[in-house]
Amino acid sequence: MGAAGTDQPKGAHHYYSADEVPFAISKYWHQRYNIFSKYDDGIWMTDDAWFGVTPEPVAQKIAEHVATAPESKTVLIDAFAGAGGNTIAFALSGRWKQIFACEKDPQVLACAKHNAEVYGVAKKIWWIQGDVFNALSKQLKGLAKDAVVFGSPPWGGPTYADYEVFDLAHMQPYSLDKLYTSFSGPASHVVLYLPRTSDLRQLVKLAEDDDKLKVTHYCMHGASKALCVFFGDFELD
Repeated sequence: MGAAGTDQPKGAHHYYSADEVPFAISKYWHQRYNIFSKYDDGIWMTDDAWFGVTPEPVAQKIAEHVATAPESKTVLIDAFAGAGGNTIAFALSGRWKQIFACEKDPQVLACAKHNAEVYGVAKKIWWIQGDVFNALSKQLKGLAKDAVVFGSPPWGGPTYADYEVFDLAHMQPYSLDKLYTSFSGPASHVVLYLPRTSDLRQLVKLAEDDDKLKVTHYCMHGASKALCVFFGDFELD
């Protein structure tokens, strides 16, 4: 089993060869350069983090789109930072005065911090180990009005792909309603990163005053990887 540093936390790995990789994540490891182009520079991942990390080209495009929020929005809150894929892209964009990355799992957060160091942006990010909903009601409460909240929540593991149309009410551990209610209260601008097969009828119900929601699919190699729904004023092309 590979190691990429003497202070590598328990549960974090840098796999060097395919024969080290657990079968359940082998297909993700083979896509490692799409996930992190600097993987060979010593990227750390927990085994579970492979399932949720956003591929780097997708994260970069999302960062471009989120950056089109009004100039008055100077703070970016990444609600579920995971191993840092989206957070790093937001930091690299140079758009945000402050970036806060929340992650409950201390081992995964350690990976995110390390990976941000690999990309040279760790000092641009404030890290919060804990529950984002608690953080929004406490230390981030005063900042939320000036923030875009970006949420790439757990979808319930790879089984989401078994559904032709994914019921967002059953997304685990947080349903669509839980996410929208918790984020849209403190912040007027929210972006949710959701499964590509998400039930659009459920999203439409969240549109205010019959406004149209902006929904964008993000594709790689001709196939949709996921979609983002944008709440608020974003100038998407």
